[in-house]
Amino acid sequence: MRAMLKTVAVALAAASLLSACAKGGAGAGLSDDDMTLGKADAPVTVIEYASDTCSHCARFDKDVFPAFKAKYIDTGKVHYVFREFLTAPENVAASGFLLARCAGKDKYFQVVEAIFRSQDEMFATGDFRTPLLRIAKSVGMTDAQFNACVSDEKALAALQTRVDKAINEAKVSGTPTFFVNGKQIAEGEVTMTQFDNAIQPLLAGKK
Repeated sequence: MRAMLKTVAVALAAASLLSACAKGGAGAGLSDDDMTLGKADAPVTVIEYASDTCSHCARFDKDVFPAFKAKYIDTGKVHYVFREFLTAPENVAASGFLLARCAGKDKYFQVVEAIFRSQDEMFATGDFRTPLLRIAKSVGMTDAQFNACVSDEKALAALQTRVDKAINEAKVSGTPTFFVNGKQIAEGEVTMTQFDNAIQPLLAGKK
């Protein structure tokens, strides 16, 4: 790994570094730092805590999220909130999220998805910088902008604050973790059936 992707000092307990399913906590209290999709006044809010180096999260994004988005987000039934968490290697996860935020809110999810799709390459080669830089250039960033982005200490501190909040307030201990209207619905990857079972009763009587 290049020097610019140096180890990030993240104050996480050992258990929180597992890319396994999470336990506990409520996911309420939206903030301006949240990355969201869908109508803000939708009757149901679904919060996902995920890491861009988590293979479970990548598989969910590829296999389940498209159908979930089409059925619930695009139809105005769900306000989807994506919250960042860090799993091993934490420095790579942090760099990926910093890059996604530097790309801007309109490209944030595009970048996160691209990182998910690049996981196999990164883990197979051990070269994390090349895929991240390629993704940065795909959204119009230069080498210099990329380097500045992933070494931004202020942005890193803000990311750490969000992760600490996930651990201390939402009691998240791994990824992916999903909450539906503040209630955790499952551990690990969630199927469409699990989403349907959690969301449909909340939509009963809603137009």
